[in-house]
This record gives sequence, C-alpha cells and structure tokens, in this order.
Amino acid sequence: MDASVSFQARRPLITVTPHGLYCEPGGFHIDPWRPVERALITHAHGDHARTGHQRYLGTRAGEALLRRRVGADSRIDALEYGEPLKLTDVTVSFHPAGHVLGSAQLRIEHRGEVWVISGDYKRAADPTCAPFEVVRCHTFITEATFGLPIFRWDDTREVAEDILRWWDANRAVGRAAVLFCYALGKAQRVLAELARLTDRTAFVHGAVQGLVEVYRDAGVKMIPTQLVSEVAKGTSFAGALVLAPPSAGGSTWMRRFGEAETGFASGWMRVRGNRRRRGFDRGFVLSDHADWSELLRTVADTGAERVLTTHGSAEPLARYLREQGVDASPLATQFEGEAED
Repeated sequence: MDASVSFQARRPLITVTPHGLYCEPGGFHIDPWRPVERALITHAHGDHARTGHQRYLGTRAGEALLRRRVGADSRIDALEYGEPLKLTDVTVSFHPAGHVLGSAQLRIEHRGEVWVISGDYKRAADPTCAPFEVVRCHTFITEATFGLPIFRWDDTREVAEDILRWWDANRAVGRAAVLFCYALGKAQRVLAELARLTDRTAFVHGAVQGLVEVYRDAGVKMIPTQLVSEVAKGTSFAGALVLAPPSAGGSTWMRRFGEAETGFASGWMRVRGNRRRRGFDRGFVLSDHADWSELLRTVADTGAERVLTTHGSAEPLARYLREQGVDASPLATQFEGEAED
C-alpha cells in the first residue's frame, strides 16, 4: 500500500460497538450481532449473518444462502464480487474469501485509507466457492480461528481419498459410515471432493440437504445425495456413507443406522485427543479456515501496516506478528470461527 497515506491520528475507520463492528463514516455495521439498520454480511454462517436487521447487503453468490439464514422476506441487496458501492463518504466492495459459497472479504475505503475485514477465509483450493483474492490495504482485520503453529492442513485431495477409503472399509464389513461435518460449507465440500473420486450416492441429514440444493443450483458438482428421512423404515444402511451435523450425534436419529462407525471432519481433529474426547472413531483434518502458515502469508500479502486479529487464537497470533515487527493487536468480537453450524 501507499505508505504516504497518514491515518495514525485519525479516529479508526472501524470501531467495536455493542451491536458489532461499525463504520461511522459509512453508517453501516459489518456482521453485527445485534439488530441494526444496515448490515453488510461477509457470509451466511450463523455467527456472521444474524436475523433482525432492517437491511442486508451481501454478495450475489451468497444471496440464496443468506436468504435461507435470515428469512426470504428480509430486505437483501447484493453485489457482484469487486463491484464498488458508495455509502455516504465510503466506498465498499466484496472480494472472494474462499471460505464457503458466496463468502467475502469486505474492502472499505475512506479518504484514501483502506481497511479490509476478512470475515472467515482459507487459501486452500475448494471446488465449491470462488478462490481467495488478496486485497491490499492499510489495516487488515483477520480471523484467527486456527492461529497457532500446530494447525497446518494436509492436501484436501488426500483427505478426500482418506474419507473414501474409510467408506470402502466400512462397506466391506457391512457397516454404515456416519461422517459428522458442519451443515453449511463443510458438508458440500466433502461431497464435491468425493465427486472427483466416485459417483456413489451419500445419505444426508435434513439440515444438510437444503443447503446442498443451494450449492447445486449454483452449479457446484457433488456426488448424488438422498435424505435419510426419505428412506423406508427398516431399510438397511449397511455400507452407506451418511453426512450429518455434529448436533445429530448421540440423538435418537442415529439409531436407524444399526452398526455404524463415526467420523468427524474438522480442523480441530489436528489436535491429538479431540477425536477421543468427543467419541468419534475417526477424525479427518479438513477446515474451511486458514491454517497458521496461510494466516501469516495472507497478512504479508495484504501489505497491511496494521493488523487486528479476531476470534480464535487472536492474542497468540497478534503477539507473534508483533515479534515479527508488525503493528498487531487482538480485537474482541462475538464471532466463533469453526463452530457447530
């Protein structure tokens, strides 16, 4: 960025209020956690897209998911990626975040000063959404969900191959393979990655299927799916792959599968012991968030003079960046990172 822009003495362009992140010159909030007049939404996960706002602005690619989240009758406007919009004295635009379908970073420019709010993001390739775009800025607000050196991701294709081998092994012994994963984003990514390897049908929980349909409407290729609830009672699920949200674990819904092995797809599976504590038979390290090395690379790529870290390991990441000579500090928000969505 052009270092000639002097903003150190100015009031911050983005402040934290009881309602959420607020841009006073533009008169809008970003992913607010309490009802506001105008909310700019980075993506449709529940900790970023909440109900009750008077007006919403998001991406065209994520509009259908946002409507499912906040209600079809909500007043929602949408922009294409990169399309600028003037809000009073501020120009805003959305740029791909690579997190889930329609996810975005928000670029905010005011009198030559540029801030970027990352929302949630990842740098790994994902067939279900537009790839992350580096946006140069003066101040970068970055998520830090997995902001510790222990979190480093394996190649996604290798993880998908591991899931298929697990499914095959269970098929061979006539056992169902129930894979828990977040209903929005993770489930569709698993289905899309498996589509590179097989055309077999997977069964899905009702919380997953409606979102799968949105992704299919957007042109995302996934393996065929069938609702578990549409299967006649007494039908055997031996050898089947079943995708379900974590909240379904331990519920009476699980009884219909008979003998089953369970797995969980999440970045948290990188931590040894998480799988055992949560009672899963298998853990697959697959995250829709940036890992440690991707967080550091992204901070460098933006050219930001100031970095604010939020949700997750915000303090450790900020401390490490300060040790590297970056003006960094944590920013308290109510975003949750990789939670059970």
